[in-house]
Parts: sequence; C-alpha cells; structure tokens
Amino acid sequence: MNPILSFVVILIGIYGLAVSTNIIKSVFCVTIIEAGLILLFLNLGQYEGGLIPIMEALGIEIVDPIPQALMITTIVIGSTITSLALMISIKIFHITGSIEWKDFLKRK
Repeated sequence: MNPILSFVVILIGIYGLAVSTNIIKSVFCVTIIEAGLILLFLNLGQYEGGLIPIMEALGIEIVDPIPQALMITTIVIGSTITSLALMISIKIFHITGSIEWKDFLKRK
C-alpha cells in the first residue's frame, strides 16, 4: 500500500474537520484522521518479502510486530474516545438543543 494514499485519507479528514459546522461530523472527521494515521503507521512498519512474526524462519527477515500491536491498541483507544465524544455531543444537544458548533459557542 502506498503511503500517499494514507496522506490523502488524513488530508480528507483534516479538510472535513476544517469545514464542518456539526459536532458529530467533526467527531467522524477525527476518526477518519485516526484511520489514516493507522494506515500510514502500518504501511511504514511492513516491507516486501517479510514473513509474519509467528512463523519460525532461519535466515529470513520477519516483519516487526511492534507497529501492529501498537495499532491494535490505537484502534481500541480510538473507538473509546469516539464513543465518549459522541456521548458528550448528546449532552451538548440536550443542553443547547442543537449539535452545531456556533450554537454551542454562543451558549458559553
């Protein structure tokens, strides 16, 4: 997989975050940025011809399992943060009656 594709996904998320006026859309744009970073990190952690780390091979290079383990942890933490952000946006809706950023910022 090409790292340029990962950068494109990250840039799509940043663009969506910049133009979003809706709190829930902003949360999903942050999730898209997170997915792009996970793709980039996994892409940089692998190389052609490397074997999976559970196979025992003498003299053959294996892929480093550390980036994969870190990204599994990142996915779990990211889903938790996303669910927390969505719950906070529900609370904001109950308080302001809207999920738009401008209504939330006026309420301060």
